[in-house]
Amino acid sequence: MSKTSTRPEGLQAIDREMARQHADAIASYQAARKDAPAIAASLKTTGRLLLLGMGGSHYVARAVEPLYRALSIDALALPLSEQLGAPLPLDGRTILVTSQSGESAEVLRWFAENGTAAETFGLTLEGGSFLARAAPGLIGAGGTERAFAATRSLTITFALHLAILEALGQDPADALAALQAPETPDLSEALAALAGVRTIVTSGRRLQGVAEALALGLTELSRLPCFSLEGGQLRHGPMEMLSADVGVVLFRGRDATADLVTAMARSVAATEAPLVIFDASGEAPVAGAVTVTFTPASGLAAIFAMLPAAQRLMVAFAASRVPDAGTPVRSSKITRSE
Repeated sequence: MSKTSTRPEGLQAIDREMARQHADAIASYQAARKDAPAIAASLKTTGRLLLLGMGGSHYVARAVEPLYRALSIDALALPLSEQLGAPLPLDGRTILVTSQSGESAEVLRWFAENGTAAETFGLTLEGGSFLARAAPGLIGAGGTERAFAATRSLTITFALHLAILEALGQDPADALAALQAPETPDLSEALAALAGVRTIVTSGRRLQGVAEALALGLTELSRLPCFSLEGGQLRHGPMEMLSADVGVVLFRGRDATADLVTAMARSVAATEAPLVIFDASGEAPVAGAVTVTFTPASGLAAIFAMLPAAQRLMVAFAASRVPDAGTPVRSSKITRSE
């Protein structure tokens, strides 16, 4: 039988999304350059950013938090459900509500309870969605993502943020280069290292949001309890869990936190835990780790380089564990209840 006929339908759907994500991300960035200056103008006025979303949308926000902070913007990413239950004051903040479908239950309730507060913008992939109608903002190219685990939607949302960051004065050249010439490193050794684990813990420092997005996708597709801990949080006690059947995936970029990721990698390598490092730091590999190497990069350039490769590892790992990977049994693509 052919590979196509034996591959689960859910993974075939993810394959299709991933195959178009770079082109759609570039198109999204180019289209967003027209309206992104309005969001940038709001941020220049308020100097404070509240990023609201759920699931993968929240983890994109976590990944761009430090990028906005580096521009002296007081940026904070919260799950929309947390904002609904224990709200921060909205006055004096620019608010970015992100939902790839624009239809999730929390988005609908947030606008029902708050209306369209001043300086509120939306980021979505669906131009006809509730969110696109409820607030001005940016629309990603290619329409709603159909496959269960978020892949293309993450990359496109990062591209929308690239347009905003450019409007704030950041040079987009390195990030665009990473999108235009994707790196496709061999992942076979990384997949083999994780073959016997019962869970995977992902971690980073400046790239923690990417680590969290990967953990979410690993859990959704493999149905194993994978999770993420920021590097400092992993250091403060949870390393007690490390063993031969607990895999660790670290993200290291070319930034001021690279040495901390290196120190964590050496500590993990001293245990029996299988260790994989997605590495765009340009630093020497860590002994005992399987290193997936990329051109040295930081910020969105590092994210655009590493995220698609991490997605490929996620899909391959799930395919090795679950016969119908990519077909949800307890969830739905659009979460319509809280």
